[in-house]
Amino acid sequence: MSLRPYVDEEKCITCGLCKEVCPADPNVFEIADKAKVVHPEACIQCNACVDGCPTQAIELKD
Repeated sequence: MSLRPYVDEEKCITCGLCKEVCPADPNVFEIADKAKVVHPEACIQCNACVDGCPTQAIELKD
């Protein structure tokens, strides 16, 4: 099963921590008006973004 990150834009405060902690190459996230998942295929399912998000706006799901 391949999990992918999803951002709840209502909870996202655009802090950028998800992008900072993401070890994937290319980075899974882009920060604009909200965090966006731009490279879901690069996700290594490490949960760093989930654990690092201060508002619990990111979830890994299939």
